[in-house]
Amino acid sequence: MSYRIAVVVGSLRSASTNRALAHAVISLAPADFSFEFVEIGELPLYSQDYDANFPEVAKRFKQSIEAADALLFVTPEYNRSIPGVLKNALDWGSRPWGSNSWSGKPGAVLGTSPGATGTALAQQHLRNVLAYLDVKTLGQPEMFIKHDPARIDDQGQIVSEDTRKFLQGFVDRYAGWVRLLKSA
Repeated sequence: MSYRIAVVVGSLRSASTNRALAHAVISLAPADFSFEFVEIGELPLYSQDYDANFPEVAKRFKQSIEAADALLFVTPEYNRSIPGVLKNALDWGSRPWGSNSWSGKPGAVLGTSPGATGTALAQQHLRNVLAYLDVKTLGQPEMFIKHDPARIDDQGQIVSEDTRKFLQGFVDRYAGWVRLLKSA
């Protein structure tokens, strides 16, 4: 069996360190896992007024989420929380009411930032929202990564062997989590 993973990066920045982190994680994944970056930058700001006439971009977004076997969220931390663009995407994926594209999917959360605590608070906020959306989120290991180009470069290449081992531990647990939940 193969597993299709939807990757949602909560940053729109062209040189996003979180997108680089996502590439680093993907490079360590087992061969039976494939990854698709599901872009969130083109989604309009959600309003319930759209529920009656869903925009095509939102339909495509939901279809990408629904086609995935599992989810991988990679988020920066903005002002001690998740970026607005990520919350907007979560809202679009859960609408219209009764049509939650996230529900029941295995997922994981990680992120990087220049601060000493990585993205700890953003991840906690994201986990709260994902719990409500019925995403089955991997609890351990927690991945609060302080950005350092000596560990992962701007292209997502893993530079440090310690970082490679740390990320491989996460990838192995995530792959096991996805396999476990998809076999149930």
